[in-house]
Amino acid sequence: MSQLVGNLLVAQSGGPTSAINASIAGVITEAGRHPDCIEEIYGGLNGIYGILNEELIDIQEEQQASIDALRYTPAAALGTCRYKIDFKRNPEKASQDMDRLFQVFQAHNIRYFFYAGGNDSQDTSHKIHEESVKRGWDMRVIGVPKTIDNDLPHTDSCPGYGSAIKYCATTVREVGMDVASMATDDGSCCIIEVMGRSAGWIAAGTVLAKGGLPENPPHIILLPEIQYNVDEFIAKVKSTIEAYGYCVVVVGEGIKNKEGEEIGADKTRLDAFGHPVLAGAAEILKEYIQEKLNTKTRTVMLGYAQRAAAHWASLTDTNNGFACGESAVRAAIQGQSGYMVKIIRQAGSNGSVEWSTGLQPLSDIANVEHFVPREWISEDGYLPNDQFVEYARPLVEGEVRPRMVDGLPAYAQLSKVRIDKVLAPRG
Repeated sequence: MSQLVGNLLVAQSGGPTSAINASIAGVITEAGRHPDCIEEIYGGLNGIYGILNEELIDIQEEQQASIDALRYTPAAALGTCRYKIDFKRNPEKASQDMDRLFQVFQAHNIRYFFYAGGNDSQDTSHKIHEESVKRGWDMRVIGVPKTIDNDLPHTDSCPGYGSAIKYCATTVREVGMDVASMATDDGSCCIIEVMGRSAGWIAAGTVLAKGGLPENPPHIILLPEIQYNVDEFIAKVKSTIEAYGYCVVVVGEGIKNKEGEEIGADKTRLDAFGHPVLAGAAEILKEYIQEKLNTKTRTVMLGYAQRAAAHWASLTDTNNGFACGESAVRAAIQGQSGYMVKIIRQAGSNGSVEWSTGLQPLSDIANVEHFVPREWISEDGYLPNDQFVEYARPLVEGEVRPRMVDGLPAYAQLSKVRIDKVLAPRG
């Protein structure tokens, strides 16, 4: 293998997580160990969208303390986007975008490219890798996994997921205690809606709040993997209230009715990738319950908090995120391209779990969704079972301790020194 010498570019894409910056810190840290082949380290502002506009920053101008602080900083420190290079729907525009991307790569001698993101981002990485081969531009492309949805295939888990369910399960436990403490004659119901689109990993993760006790909330978890009969759901809520005096329901935003339709989908509004906007499943269920049971019902939307709550991140999760960034650079230095880093779980001593990383071809990852296995869900479909708990529990272990100033976390603030543009503005 011949040594490839040039500059490195790292960028982020899609919804942020509590661990995505840890992965970027891993890339930067490992890149600094290879000055013989990595000459400059650049960051792309706002993902592919920013790179198309030649918006690059000089990572080597950042303070080391800021890079270290990325390991516990929420959001996307480099900025993110939901920009799709879509050869199927708009081949002419996609071709123009690829031409422009490679003009930027060549103008700045980018020989190593790392893109941290979920399904669509891995698809973008795959396309860029294929184009680099087709165009004869010697560049190594490695995808870095990221998504609280946990729906990337071929990896044990996705950085960001463990932190999301640690926060969501904690919040469900706290809200459940609040609801339980409010005695009423007719009982009460609280419905908590979480993210995840068509995969129920986040909703399922809140089962950790139960601590193995059936009387503890959440009493019902509705997963997008299951098609639910509304009347049966109402009966389940009713029997739960009769048993405990209240009922806490967690609902994945993409849950489906018995016809297979997403009940919270607004098909009049589409996101950047053509997906219907999802929000409102909890409110629809609330109307059902109040109409059928005349029970006081409230809803809670965890929203951005579930992906931004770095103050309650999982140390296992952020460590795995950092390791993915390091592994991506090592793989590229060794001559690999066209892969995504994956997390591997192994049994350790005394029942512990040990983590390592591997590589999976991007062609196996792009636009493929991984769902909660049916065998990890109870027969009636209303709760994950012990197999899921065994999977999820190690992902939330450990606490991240950010630096505190005046009683609040002090997160990283990058200075973002811009690289001079050398190309004409994008047309």
